[in-house]
Amino acid sequence: MSKSDFGLIGLAVMGQNLVLNIESRGFRVSVYNRTTSTTREFVEANPGKNLYGADSLEEFVDSIERPRKVMMLVQSKAGADPADRDAVDAVIGQLVPLLDEGDLVIDGGNTYFIHTERRSKDLEGGGLLYMGTGVSGGEEGARKGPAIMPGGPAASWEMVRPIFEAISAKVDGDPCVTHIGPGGAGHYVKMVHNGIEYGDMQLICEAYNLFRAAGFSAAELAEVFGRWNAGDLESYLIQISGKIFEQVDPETGKPIVEVIMDRAGQKGTGRWTVMSGVEHGVVISTINAAVEARVLSSQKEQRVAASSELAGPSNETIADGGPDKEALVAMVERALHASKIISYAQGLDLMRRVGGTYGWGLDLGAIAKIWRGGCIIRARFLNRIADAYDRDPELANLMLDPYFRGVLETCQADWRQVVSLAVRSGIPVPAFSASLGYYDSFRSERLPANLLQAQRDFFGAHTYERLDRPAGEYFHTDWPEVIEGQ
Repeated sequence: MSKSDFGLIGLAVMGQNLVLNIESRGFRVSVYNRTTSTTREFVEANPGKNLYGADSLEEFVDSIERPRKVMMLVQSKAGADPADRDAVDAVIGQLVPLLDEGDLVIDGGNTYFIHTERRSKDLEGGGLLYMGTGVSGGEEGARKGPAIMPGGPAASWEMVRPIFEAISAKVDGDPCVTHIGPGGAGHYVKMVHNGIEYGDMQLICEAYNLFRAAGFSAAELAEVFGRWNAGDLESYLIQISGKIFEQVDPETGKPIVEVIMDRAGQKGTGRWTVMSGVEHGVVISTINAAVEARVLSSQKEQRVAASSELAGPSNETIADGGPDKEALVAMVERALHASKIISYAQGLDLMRRVGGTYGWGLDLGAIAKIWRGGCIIRARFLNRIADAYDRDPELANLMLDPYFRGVLETCQADWRQVVSLAVRSGIPVPAFSASLGYYDSFRSERLPANLLQAQRDFFGAHTYERLDRPAGEYFHTDWPEVIEGQ
């Protein structure tokens, strides 16, 4: 029997689609699933395909050409605690004794990057290569071409490069995959990708909420989003939102979006991104607002109860006394464009800072290029981001690039008006507001942190720097005694 070029463990829908993608590019693939019947059913359902289904891990490993390339698509449940162990560790523990020096193990799931760093060191100490690989695009992307973010030793990248480049999405002929960096770099970039995705989705939902309050029908929204998808906001998420507004529920005859419960789920990558921002002192307020919005949405019962208890303004400002529909569409389009830039600027800044801390050498322009196709956040303006880092690889913040600075200046008046209109109307726009707050704070030569430092010195003798003295010199004031009640 001829040996396989690649092996995959885990035959849920994502794994099955990825296997079929790899096989369709001319590679023989061995597959294994803990439930043997799943393996057999998958192989039998794909007659004539160059697949080999193994009933045991030993048989699976033996069927793959050396040096072996084995990918796991196993759900990770290990959180931010480095001591966490999960199903990925269990599979690795069973797999490693069967492998030979120089073999490569690939984790293709959504894994918190610290565990990839740990596993990489553990396996490489035993003569094996380990790669943490982010795969974006969902089930359809896995079958037709995802964006792939592999992180690990350079030698591991060269082993899988022909396969990953063959199966990835293509934009202008370029594969949407590149070697991200060593250790946990690939999984970290995928995590931030997902955080940006949270921001993108929440901003779109806030735009929808404004339109809904202004009396737009689902058919009108489908038309608006279709127009947007033909312009600067062109993206996968804008496209599918337009398609969602077109869908009618067969049971009620209502637009399907109006019968779906307003309670959002999340799998954890957005929360991990927020935690990483806090840990490394990077502001990602748009992403944080998006994560918090999902948390608040989950509190449906409390919100329903509060809706009859807590007062707010009427919606007359936007529904009756606000701008006409076409004017509102133009305003919200610019506010969405500007806020989207902020979301990406924050995510890229986080990757730049953390990548420097870990010595990953992240190429932000190259990362933007591979996000142009296959992945959930694929969008036209990622070309502009790639161009920005081509102009200045050391760009401190995306907002400072001449092109994006110009867009923010152009959109600024409408952006402010949309946030103001929403606030006056009592319509929550946490991500729009957070994005604008970040922009205004970042561009402020002076913030009120001088008073904050005085407060800290007053109650805790934490000291402060002075404007009229060299940076790095610290001072303390003998503040007056505070008498309780006075």
